[in-house]
Amino acid sequence: MKSAALGKNTSPVEVSNISPHGFWLLLGDEELFVPFSEFPWFREANVRQISRVELPTTHHLYWPELDVDLAVASIRNPKAFPLRVVSSVSQGGIDDWDKAASFDVGAAPRRSTSSLDDYADVPAQLRVRG
Repeated sequence: MKSAALGKNTSPVEVSNISPHGFWLLLGDEELFVPFSEFPWFREANVRQISRVELPTTHHLYWPELDVDLAVASIRNPKAFPLRVVSSVSQGGIDDWDKAASFDVGAAPRRSTSSLDDYADVPAQLRVRG
């Protein structure tokens, strides 16, 4: 005789283990490893922040305490989804997000090519002095 499952699965996604290198997610019948090297947003997060994960859709994960959204496919194959950062500040603010510059997270930092003369129109009381 086969036993029927009682109730329904109330946790379609859960964190099963956390190590210094990343953490494991149980997503239905699948176990996925989320390495900190590929997903740096989690590196400094505490256990509670990592453990509070939601599955809004079958292909989308969300960590509300970290405000991190990830496609499940990006965990399965991180190389297909290279990390990108969008800088809205450099382009005029949050309202101009679609015009913002983007750059690779792993790229080497570049030296600024601007000089103090570029900021001559900024009022003196707003300038940062070192």
